[in-house]
Amino acid sequence: MIQINKLSKSYGRQLLFDDVSFTVNIGEKVGLVGRNGSGKSTLFRLIIGEEVADEGEISRPSSYKIGHLQQHISFSLPKVLQEAMSAMPVSDGLSDDSYIAKKILYGLGFDQSSLETDPNLLSGGFQVRLQIAKTLLSNPDLILLDEPTNFLDILSIRWLQGFLRNWKKELLLITHDREFMDSVCTHTAGIHRQRIKKVEGSTHKFYEQIILEEEVYERTRVNNERRRLETEDFINRFRAKATKARQVQSKIKSLQRMETLEELRVIKDLDLSFNYAPFHGKWLIQAEALHFSYPGSPEIISGLSLTIGPKDRIGIIGKNGKGKTTLLRLLAGELSPSKGEVVHNPNLRLSYFGQTNVLRLDPSNTVAEEILKVLEDKNIGRARTIAGIMMFEGDQSLKKISVLSGGEKSRVLLGKIIARPSNLLLLDEPTNHLDMESIDSLLQAIDAFQGAVVIVTHSEMILRSVAERLVVFDQEGLRVFEGGYEDFIDKVGWKDEESTGTTITTDNNRGIGRKELKRKRAELINAKSRALTPLQQRIDEIEEAIVDHEQAIKEHTNELLHCSAEGQWQRCKSLSDSIKDRREKIELLFDELQGLVDKKEEMTAHFEGLLKGIEADP
Repeated sequence: MIQINKLSKSYGRQLLFDDVSFTVNIGEKVGLVGRNGSGKSTLFRLIIGEEVADEGEISRPSSYKIGHLQQHISFSLPKVLQEAMSAMPVSDGLSDDSYIAKKILYGLGFDQSSLETDPNLLSGGFQVRLQIAKTLLSNPDLILLDEPTNFLDILSIRWLQGFLRNWKKELLLITHDREFMDSVCTHTAGIHRQRIKKVEGSTHKFYEQIILEEEVYERTRVNNERRRLETEDFINRFRAKATKARQVQSKIKSLQRMETLEELRVIKDLDLSFNYAPFHGKWLIQAEALHFSYPGSPEIISGLSLTIGPKDRIGIIGKNGKGKTTLLRLLAGELSPSKGEVVHNPNLRLSYFGQTNVLRLDPSNTVAEEILKVLEDKNIGRARTIAGIMMFEGDQSLKKISVLSGGEKSRVLLGKIIARPSNLLLLDEPTNHLDMESIDSLLQAIDAFQGAVVIVTHSEMILRSVAERLVVFDQEGLRVFEGGYEDFIDKVGWKDEESTGTTITTDNNRGIGRKELKRKRAELINAKSRALTPLQQRIDEIEEAIVDHEQAIKEHTNELLHCSAEGQWQRCKSLSDSIKDRREKIELLFDELQGLVDKKEEMTAHFEGLLKGIEADP
């Protein structure tokens, strides 16, 4: 376990957190949330000793081992497998260290041939994967992972999800992928308004509790302010009256004891809304028999035909390096196919968010100037308004691109997209560097957009939310799947998981076949339905009863006014008693409803965990 006690940290005038305390207990897996810049990564650096707190302390048992990704990557052994095994504790001679290391490396996307590669010759992404493998293989007491999914493809993310879910020791995890965090973690801790709060349960439960607490705080603050004004008014009115002297002195003392609560600062969320350019036609882009290869390299796109309709929602999925970004660039017209053709409708208005587009931002421009470049009317006022929407308010819009963080540059790119009307969005990993709140805003904007969307993402949460058709890169090649991501998992699944030994299994289902897994999945779905259906039926009954009571109260109130005017006092008493009785029943029903909703959420999370918890434990 690790204890954080009265910790404070600031950089100059920027206070990250102040007098915070929380504990990661034995066996807890804690997801750490907070907006970009709130101090999540700084907290990690404090825990591992790379930075020093202004005040407070972090304590842990003397023999407690922490595993984390090194900031500066370096390798000393000539082969990937040797480098990975070098992180393992001294062998007891009873386990096959080589087998364990290979299982983890395969899960993170390495293949047999790459195990013999010099680690220093790996791409940056695979060097990070090797560091993740070494962290896991070191078998620490606490694992710290800061945005590990940024460096992984969808299959490696699914494998890591299963590994961490089965991890028996402690975990502190930072990730912008809400579904990944909720499926892995037992607790959620959040840095919010320079404080840290930890709750048992999901991110949804954490944010619900934050909202509730701030609503209570605001009601208390308003009531306190009202009482203060009333007290001050009494003092001012009767200060000069001798007969009220004792009461005035009492009120003055009462005023001095009153707690003054500061009004909570409004925290701005990304307010995305894509600008739709009306389109009338059957298709936006038609790709016919596409082939593509880079010079001197094997063909990565072979014979793909795809029509993008005006309302399509298409997800492009597959391992890294298979050609997803290349396909998006072909559709955008940035690359030309080796064979076949990509035809754009004359009325197509295309907006493209590409992984490398951040590099195309002019570092000497300000945020407003960069947005101004794509505005047809070249209105600097409108450019600054859009900058404000992207959370660059006031003088923040005058910041140079060169000083922005990765997340801020991503927001500038999104600002340039919303600055011009479009009827097709091509989005390549748009959520990298965005925090959870910004991702939620982006998904809402995509949902509200009237045009078509084609998105490359490794987030299963986003795929489930957005995609209605898929372009799939896997072992069987490249093809179009007519259906959403959940349909794809149920009907086809990832063949690559089977071939690498990372087929989804649970601890109790190790090694069983796909048919057996589907049968077990069906059994779980049926069990979930049997458990949740009675709860939902009672919830519906309660909600209907509350509506009936509220309608009756409304009718009785109107009748009460009439009876009062007519002097029908007996009827008035009867109506008043009925209104009081119904209000009491509503309170009881709301209490029961809240309990049922909480129970339903817990049971849903339980069954979702069972349904998702089917990846191999190395």
